[in-house]
Amino acid sequence: MSRRRVRPDELDLWRQVARTAEPLMRPPAKADLTDSFTPKAALSQPAPKKPLPLPAFKVGERAQTRDTLPGLTDYHTPAPPTMDRKAFGKLKRGKMKPEARIDLHGMTVDRAHNALNGFVMRAHGQGKRLILVITGKGKRTDGDGPIPVRQGVLRHNVPHWLSLPPLSQMVMQVSKAHGKHGGGGAYYVYLRRPR
Repeated sequence: MSRRRVRPDELDLWRQVARTAEPLMRPPAKADLTDSFTPKAALSQPAPKKPLPLPAFKVGERAQTRDTLPGLTDYHTPAPPTMDRKAFGKLKRGKMKPEARIDLHGMTVDRAHNALNGFVMRAHGQGKRLILVITGKGKRTDGDGPIPVRQGVLRHNVPHWLSLPPLSQMVMQVSKAHGKHGGGGAYYVYLRRPR
């Protein structure tokens, strides 16, 4: 998935925080010249140099954007379709019927990845064009641990898996399914014609 753009209010907040930041390395405290136990060598050393200021930067200025799959670059702003616009419109309205479907509910990540690879390869080999991959929306649980757990692991991983070889050569378009086919818990996968 590609990275989203930073909103102006987020950028203002970052600048406020950056202004209050202090450098990690501070110059060592100067020796007290009135101390009678200070060696003469320490008194004759030059004062430590001040650290150079950090160059100004903007958040995300070096970020590289890359598309994982056409049609599913971000959950909020889908990319333009790579398939026929008329067919894409029918697809988004739920008017096209998937030729095959796989339900990944209850599978572990490893098992689901293997099942998805095999399913897409078989469907492509059989000449099917539109398949439905049901991931579910994921469990809503508040983790007991200190590290937050992403809701819907399969829902977030399936588009990534479809963008990786060998599936990326077979997949033309990925988009969220219409409500009657699972809505946010399923994806339409439009396959290329077999050669």
